[in-house]
Amino acid sequence: MNRLTALLKDKERLHNIVSNDDTPMGKAFDLTVMSAIVVSLLLAFVESSLHVDEFTMDDLMSKSLTKVGWLKLGLTVLEYLLTLFFTVEYVLRVYCEPRRKDYYLSFFGIVDFLATFPQLLSIFVPQLKYLAIMRSFRLIRIFRVLKLFTFINEGYLLLESIKRSMNKLIVYFLFITVLVVVLGTLMFMVEGGYPGTSFRSIPDSIYWAIVTLTTVGYGDITPITVAGRVISSMIMILGYTIIAVPTGIVSATMIDETKKKGKNGRCPRCNQKTDLNANYCKNCGERL
Repeated sequence: MNRLTALLKDKERLHNIVSNDDTPMGKAFDLTVMSAIVVSLLLAFVESSLHVDEFTMDDLMSKSLTKVGWLKLGLTVLEYLLTLFFTVEYVLRVYCEPRRKDYYLSFFGIVDFLATFPQLLSIFVPQLKYLAIMRSFRLIRIFRVLKLFTFINEGYLLLESIKRSMNKLIVYFLFITVLVVVLGTLMFMVEGGYPGTSFRSIPDSIYWAIVTLTTVGYGDITPITVAGRVISSMIMILGYTIIAVPTGIVSATMIDETKKKGKNGRCPRCNQKTDLNANYCKNCGERL
């Protein structure tokens, strides 16, 4: 107890354990949290598959629960214990964080909040308990814990490629937005005047155009005229030609990024310092 009290008073040491995986205790803490996250996700999957009436205290006291009921009771108790664990973990992160505002607004800070407090509110609003699925995002920390630098660098490359392609992607999606509006309006003009038509309004027609252009094809709205079917066929073929455009844009940018020479003695992929005469980055192995 005295050691725990001393640890709580030493915020710097506590921060190294909670937020720094370079120490054995820090790595053990992170792996414990990862294991708890996996267990909580499995609980959510199993509980959502159990179709059993909610038990009451009378059922519990009289021991009239079925086997499935007892299983659900055990899962519920374990879920509350995990919620307590994650709440304590979040409080410790906030308590020892020297820059709390930066943590609150960071990606992991927001995810930690959404993965913890809805579970507490689920006591009053049971539907919120399935927001525990947000904990899956916290598994990203496994890259830091296990030092999978290669995968991290590839992730940085992908993010940088998307960032550099953003203007092209925005133009592309604006073009697609205008296209589906035009095609939906055209189909409403062709199909909207016939009795029994599924194209009852322009919004319905735009929804149909999006479903058809993306080659999803739910089939809930279908044309009944010859002209409408001809237009539908053309849109389906058009969908195959444009659906892969965003992938091509990002892929081309990724190729350009990997072909870049190191700038100012730094690797173009991981941005670490490299020897000026080196052919490969000593940190991630990227060809220079």
